[in-house]
Amino acid sequence: PEAFEEFKVVSVQQLLKQYIDEGRIKLDPSVNHHTITVHDPCNYVRKSQLFFGDHMGHLNRWLTMQCVDPSLYREMCDDPLNNECCGAGGGAWAMPYDHERLEYGKTKAAQVKETGAEIVMAPCHNCRDQILKALGAEHKKGTPGFDMGNYKETLYLWELVANTLVVEPWSEAEIEKAHALRDA
Repeated sequence: PEAFEEFKVVSVQQLLKQYIDEGRIKLDPSVNHHTITVHDPCNYVRKSQLFFGDHMGHLNRWLTMQCVDPSLYREMCDDPLNNECCGAGGGAWAMPYDHERLEYGKTKAAQVKETGAEIVMAPCHNCRDQILKALGAEHKKGTPGFDMGNYKETLYLWELVANTLVVEPWSEAEIEKAHALRDA
């Protein structure tokens, strides 16, 4: 227990921001050419606001904006706390209630269409799967109520960042410094 006191739990969003701010990772937003919007998961935004007094909505947007030219960003709603639920939360993605989950997801499909975005960034795995594999599949089939406009794909936050990474080999001095930090 005492050995763990120095450790702090952080979200992937906080860690990515720290790495960007420190220059540990570099991003090249010019590699992304599609319009993008951010979906705010219920657990990561509304529930975090309720239980921790803060949400990751603004941080999700900041991170997304580091990965694209600002002219390609499309806002989905006026406030992250007001973004529509995708319909997959609370275990609904894993449960045998496909009809209900899809019906609930129609509001998210309409919201995506309104943005005109081609890519949806969804940091939650349930949300990503619902938007990509369920709503997106219905959109591609032309199912009424699932028109998502220009939609092409849903990416996790980490996928978006990984696709934007600038990979530069480290010098021997940088490797030595990193090993010293690790060992400390």
